[in-house]
Parts: sequence; C-alpha cells; structure tokens
Amino acid sequence: MARTKTSKAWMHEHVTDPYVRRAKQEGYRSRAAYKLIEVLEKDKLVRPGMTVVDLGAAPGSWSQVLAPLVGSAGRVIALDVLEMELIEGVAFIRGDVSETPTLERLEKELAGARIDLVISDLAPNISGVGLVDQARSMRLAELALEFARDRLKPGGSFLVKMFQGSGVDEFRKQLAKAFSTVAVRKPKASRDRSSELCLLARGRRSSA
Repeated sequence: MARTKTSKAWMHEHVTDPYVRRAKQEGYRSRAAYKLIEVLEKDKLVRPGMTVVDLGAAPGSWSQVLAPLVGSAGRVIALDVLEMELIEGVAFIRGDVSETPTLERLEKELAGARIDLVISDLAPNISGVGLVDQARSMRLAELALEFARDRLKPGGSFLVKMFQGSGVDEFRKQLAKAFSTVAVRKPKASRDRSSELCLLARGRRSSA
C-alpha cells in the first residue's frame, strides 16, 4: 500500500527529530523521556527513596527516567493496559487503572508504602474527531486525578500530560482544590504544533 502524503510527512518528521535520534543514542524507548526529564530538572520532583506510580507507562520511557532517580531505596510502579517490556528497578502491572483487580494488584505491590508522586501519560485511542478525542483525554485526566487524590500521601505531587482545549480550565480548578500549587509546564521536547501540556500539582492537601 502506497504511503499517503500525511504518513510520509510524519515519517520525515520522525526520522529527522533530534529527540528521536537522542533517545536512540541514549537508550530511551521514546522521545517522551525528555519531556519528563525537563520537568524533573526544573521542579526537582524526584529524590532517592521515593515511591512513584507511572500511569499509562508503556512503552516505558518515563519509568526509565524515574528508576535511577529513586534508586534502590525507592520504588517505581508502572501501570498500563498495554504490555510493556520489563525495566530494571520497575514493577509493572498490566491492567486498567479504573478496574478493581488492577488496583488490588497495585495495593499488593505497594505493601503499605505511601505514594510520593503520581505521573500520568494516559492517552485515548485517537479517533480524529477533535471534540471526541478531547473528551476522552479529559476523562483519562480525571481518572488519573481521582487515583492521585485517593492514594498520594499528604504533600505528594501529581504530574499529568493533557491537551489544551475544552475542560482544561475546570480541571485546573479541581487540582487547585486538592493541591497547594498548580503550574503549567510545556517542555521543549513537545512538538511546536502539539497542543499538549503538563499540569504539575504539588502539596496534596490532607483534607482533599
């Protein structure tokens, strides 16, 4: 089957992308690693010994970044509905974070440990219909927030990737109720044409 102009343009952008080349050179599974690295460096989110949960983890580049930062005294637990090749220092749970069996496996893996940081790169299957895709994206962001609000220890942090559009302002208000501070991050590794952004919420309120 012949490639369309769109697919050819995407392939050209992909193979010439400096972050794609860098990821291959440095052993990361995707260019997304550099989005997280930039946020972590700016905001000093991760320390040795922390417990971090990575939602929507596959193929695993964010977990790859986190594992050496938390060190042997810390823990990274990755969840995804897709299979993910194992990463040293990362516990992987395949399942839907909205389903009870997945959450039960998580609680067993945590063994009573409190979560310091939840990161979410949950993304819907893209339909190509903007309003539908935005609604699905917001639903996943809300699901990640519910997870973080229920399981983060007081003072913990939540980082979620999402797309600018309908529902984002209301979502930021929800974050402000549950956390002390909320900030927008647009990593340089995000493509210029992309509407994606990261919201960083810190200081989970004990009453949230």
